[in-house]
Amino acid sequence: MATLEISFLQSQLEKRKERLQQALGLAPQNGKLSTLLREVDSALQRMDDGTYGFCEECHDTIEQDRLIANPLCRYCLDHLTPPQRTALQRDLDLAADVQRNLLPQANLRTGDWETCYHYAPHGPVSGDYCDLIPYDGQLFFVLGDVSGKGVAASMLMAQLHALFRSLTGLRLPLAQIVAQANRVLCESAMAGQYATLVCGIAGDAGEIEIYNAGHCPAIVATGSGAVPVDSMGLPIGMFAEGEFPATRLGLQPGDTLFLYTDGLSEASSAGEEYGVERISRFVHQQRSSQPPQLIAACLEDLKSFIEGGSLFDDLTVLAIQRRSS
Repeated sequence: MATLEISFLQSQLEKRKERLQQALGLAPQNGKLSTLLREVDSALQRMDDGTYGFCEECHDTIEQDRLIANPLCRYCLDHLTPPQRTALQRDLDLAADVQRNLLPQANLRTGDWETCYHYAPHGPVSGDYCDLIPYDGQLFFVLGDVSGKGVAASMLMAQLHALFRSLTGLRLPLAQIVAQANRVLCESAMAGQYATLVCGIAGDAGEIEIYNAGHCPAIVATGSGAVPVDSMGLPIGMFAEGEFPATRLGLQPGDTLFLYTDGLSEASSAGEEYGVERISRFVHQQRSSQPPQLIAACLEDLKSFIEGGSLFDDLTVLAIQRRSS
């Protein structure tokens, strides 16, 4: 693991040790607390002698996302005991259930807006993030992709969900929402963790304020063509200070905003990527379709493109359409 990541985990373990010592001062005969303290001490000792993060059975590296989720891990996945495998599967199932419950209402309609999304983790849990929050006749939307894979990425996804839900509840301007989320993420996430995302506010007269933080271009499909909304800044979670300018758009009835993660744009077949250009053409061709039909047609086109192959990343797509009067 990188030095910064080891340093972060070490600080977390030292804090955990301090809390355990305080708890044992109040309950010195608690065997479970004593056992946990010995495990923490053992992990700190492995950090000191340079063996931390390596499987004690095969001496290969332990999966990084597992160490982030549980810094006391001592064995890689290949050398877990049957009870440990059962416990891990139970935890993954629970994490997947929690993540599914964080998703927004399907086929949400609010004010002048109709939506549809498709959310497909590549494994048990996903690092993709999708949310829709209606309020005061407006719709806040966000779609993003967290760095990394597995449980660690899903944990950061859950943190983002809580952050944006809290910030939108304060009715802050979009620039402040993004700035506050970025600052909290910089202060709380582990070194090297960040998120690309597109977020915005759709108003009741067709106006959209949108910000792209290092994410794939959003596509605005109108009767005259497909217009990309490219990245306007760095992913959030990289630097605590920064400016977050937004783009303002006006959508007419029937116009559609299409968002996606790189599980779509970077899907490949015979060395060729699906690509942003193909997405733009497709969304413009399907602009008269309602969001559920557009999403279904996109997934069918993707299936045809990969010719029976498999996807190798999380996949999320979101369509937001201004309804015709």
